[in-house]
Amino acid sequence: MKKFNEYNLSEDIKQSLEVLHYTDPTEVQQKVIPLALKKIDLIVKSRTGSGKTASFGIPICELIDWEENKVQALILTPTRELAEQVKEELISIGRFKRLNVISIYGKQPFEKQKLALKQKTHVVVGTPGRVLDHIEKGTFPLDKIKYTVIDEADEMLNRGFIDQVESIIQTLPKDRVTSVYSATYTDEIENLCHTYLKNPKKVVIEAKEHQINLISHSFIHCNEKEKVLLLKDITIVENPDSCIVFCNTQDKVDDVYKELRKSNYSCNKIHGGLIQKDRLSIMEDYKRGSFRYLVATDLAARGIDVENINLIINYDFPFKEENYVHRTGRTGRAGKYGKAISLITPKEKQSISSFENYIGINITFEDPPSKETVAKAHTLFKEKMKEVSKRKVMKADLVNKDIMKLYFNGGKKKKLRAVDFVGTITSIDGVTGEDIGIISIQETTTYVDILNGKGNYVLKEMRNMTIKGKQLKVHKAKE
Repeated sequence: MKKFNEYNLSEDIKQSLEVLHYTDPTEVQQKVIPLALKKIDLIVKSRTGSGKTASFGIPICELIDWEENKVQALILTPTRELAEQVKEELISIGRFKRLNVISIYGKQPFEKQKLALKQKTHVVVGTPGRVLDHIEKGTFPLDKIKYTVIDEADEMLNRGFIDQVESIIQTLPKDRVTSVYSATYTDEIENLCHTYLKNPKKVVIEAKEHQINLISHSFIHCNEKEKVLLLKDITIVENPDSCIVFCNTQDKVDDVYKELRKSNYSCNKIHGGLIQKDRLSIMEDYKRGSFRYLVATDLAARGIDVENINLIINYDFPFKEENYVHRTGRTGRAGKYGKAISLITPKEKQSISSFENYIGINITFEDPPSKETVAKAHTLFKEKMKEVSKRKVMKADLVNKDIMKLYFNGGKKKKLRAVDFVGTITSIDGVTGEDIGIISIQETTTYVDILNGKGNYVLKEMRNMTIKGKQLKVHKAKE
């Protein structure tokens, strides 16, 4: 299958893929999707940036039974950021099928998640700790789960989550399809798969020569004291549209960010010390192109999909080889070229050969930019820093274009149910059940997605109508 429209998919899923401009499947998608649609347990080894999320997301969205109110698919991820990203991708793929996908992870209000799990929910994406909390407290119904995905299994191991993952798997229905996705395949992962998967099919996608060559890798010798000035010189000469500067610690991220801000860089920072709301907001702004430089810990190295990152700079050389792969894997994606430059101190020089062996290529030595080269490039660099970045269109923007979320000031306390909203809204001339998307009923409020560009029309009509005899305030929901 060389085109998504050749797969045996429903019209709702095909419509989403068309709107999202998904036309040609990547190699991992070509190999995985037909097997996943046959409900076969899978072990998938594929590099970062190869399209793994859609390879499991498309089959899951296709196989979900919309009529079933309880959770049917559970996807486990090692980080909150990845959970949020996977959720957004599945919402986009399942938008026209009206699938409700939620994410649950730590540092979010437990009660709010508990309420969401009581709603009609098709897919849950979560981190192991919080998922296990809900299971142990009886707030996560598991009896209808048919599909389980363990994403970034190698990182689950690195973070010490594997015991929690096993505890979760042991509580799930035996009659289910399980898939494990990982960039590397270790003995521990093999043991996990052998224990919990049924006759799994293994799919291995090796990076092709041209894919490896999409990223140029180089390093520059320097002393610790020279790093800040060298970083500025490199960025002035390279002048990328979008760049991530990786540091090994939160304190170093803070220090580098302050230095760049003092020099009027278009930048922001992200690390585990920031509150979750701010982390998500910063990543959203970066994806949309609101600023050009992101200073980050390895938090931003795993599974974060940002289009057109031109340059990765390892301000601090990573401690582990796989971290180098995941950092540099943020660039050179979707067939586009990228560049990775590492600043190497004398004590780190000896580790380069082991990193080269691990990634299978030579990291070339590069001289620091000369003062003359930096001076010549400075004017163009300053101009770019003053430019307002063109706001990037996100996947969600494409599928949400004809969707309006309406807010009603009534919910469970007024004994309102989804059927009450559906009945009233479909009584409007020219509106059918196909025009109503996800309905989220909370204690005192309700949110209803109106599809197919009929939001303003429904909003106008509903201002003069009652729901179950109750006159509710209604307006367009705030984002």
